[in-house]
Amino acid sequence: MNLSAPKNVTFYIAVVLWVLGLIAVLSNALASLNFLAFGVNGSAGATLALLGGLVLVLGCVLDGM
Repeated sequence: MNLSAPKNVTFYIAVVLWVLGLIAVLSNALASLNFLAFGVNGSAGATLALLGGLVLVLGCVLDGM
């Protein structure tokens, strides 16, 4: 399997999704940070974090993404 570096746009989208998911999960765990959750609960935050990882993996595996 040949892996390639993802494009910058793909990488930044993956990082933004992952960070938003991480903030949502952590803010759900820490009640003092609830203002950072943007109305996203913990399970949706975990889904955002997983989607960020999936975008990053697809960017590495697929050419041109």
